[in-house]
Amino acid sequence: MNTINETNFQFPNQKSVYKGKVREVYNINDDLLVMIASDRLSAFDVVMPRQIPFKGQILNQIATKMMKETEDLVPNWLIANPDENVAVGHLCEPFKVEMVIRGYMSGHAAREYKASKRLLCGVSMPEGMKENDQFPEPIITPSTKAANGDHDEDITREDILAKGIVSEPDYVVLEEYTRKLFQRGSEIAAKRGLILVDTKYEFGKTKEGKIVLIDEIHTPDSSRYFYADGYQERQAKGESQKQLSKEFVRQWLIENGFQGKDGQQIPEMTDEKILEISDRYIELFEQITGDTFIKANTDNVLNRIERNVLSFLSAS
Repeated sequence: MNTINETNFQFPNQKSVYKGKVREVYNINDDLLVMIASDRLSAFDVVMPRQIPFKGQILNQIATKMMKETEDLVPNWLIANPDENVAVGHLCEPFKVEMVIRGYMSGHAAREYKASKRLLCGVSMPEGMKENDQFPEPIITPSTKAANGDHDEDITREDILAKGIVSEPDYVVLEEYTRKLFQRGSEIAAKRGLILVDTKYEFGKTKEGKIVLIDEIHTPDSSRYFYADGYQERQAKGESQKQLSKEFVRQWLIENGFQGKDGQQIPEMTDEKILEISDRYIELFEQITGDTFIKANTDNVLNRIERNVLSFLSAS
């Protein structure tokens, strides 16, 4: 099955290209950004050797749908989707922080809590909580935006301001937008029988100085979901929650001795494992969006993407 590992396009008026862990972003005339979602799989800030069929399409289409469902609350960078794997939007200067917001004590927060830490990014976590309990109020725990290949690091609001990473007036807006988006995302999830546990948002500033949402939103790569049905019962019994996120990939890697640490070998993913992960991503898409996933034609997939992007740019 054809998958997208990397792209090396040369579009008209292309100024530069940035290659992230799973996306490639083309700067067109310092005006537009063409973001292509590859099928690469990243976990523990490491890109896996093999790609996952339809993963890029899934993430791109979830993010697009969620941006449209939140644009009345928070402005975003998106202009169009000329291809199943492509989003085109306004050129923005990204803020060098990721706005992580947590409604429940799971994942990184739970690991810190188990290590007897009660402060996460300068935010207090109440005593007496157990893993996957809901926080009294969602907490914002930002991280620095790492260079390619490096690990993101926790940072406090105070350090962000003291180091001048973000100005205080801008940071107030980022916090406001983060809370609004998480509230809307939680409402959307609830309608689909899900709980939005935690997520991250990235923001940028347009050439006109407007702060907008960029990158992905409410995807299984950037968010953690629980199934609402049975949540309370599982918590009461101390059982693991039924999750809808990329966590299943991380757990499989951990079970096979890999957490992204120096000296660890990435376990081999068989064809069966690759297809299993692809099927899980399709399940995630359908649960999160409520839509049936329609697989794009992947014959000559790179030609398809190039043709559709060129058609859009020529008409713009």
